[in-house]
Amino acid sequence: MSIPDNVKIVALNRRAHFDFSVEETFECGVSLLGTEVKSIKEGRVSFTDSYAEVRQGEVWVKNLHVSEYVFASVFSHDPDRPKKLLLHAQEIKRIDRRVREKGYTLIPLSIYLKHGLIKIELGLCKGKKAFDKRADIKERELQRDIRREIRERNQ
Repeated sequence: MSIPDNVKIVALNRRAHFDFSVEETFECGVSLLGTEVKSIKEGRVSFTDSYAEVRQGEVWVKNLHVSEYVFASVFSHDPDRPKKLLLHAQEIKRIDRRVREKGYTLIPLSIYLKHGLIKIELGLCKGKKAFDKRADIKERELQRDIRREIRERNQ
């Protein structure tokens, strides 16, 4: 993802790119409580095993852990509550059709601020097999070796 000037990335789901091949991405708004917004802006969010699902024409993200806001008194939020994602109706229909296909799932890839609003990049993904993961590791190590060689030759 190329990052425009008006975007500040809060959290990345690095594990998602390793475990899944991303077919298509969507930018979603999120329906949040006030203390959730403050916690996310502080970067207190975890993607562990998070996924999204379409239910009754709405998209909900599950297992997205937003830690409780430290300065909120008794009116803090539930850290693991499902959060509604805001998308256009046509996008939701298209996503629903694709998710019903075999092997597709919705995974949150990143959380970022855009013009002061919290957005989630949602990926339509297909699970990778073990040999695909090994190929990714091999490619990453090869690129690292190439960068090391270039750096050593420039010195």
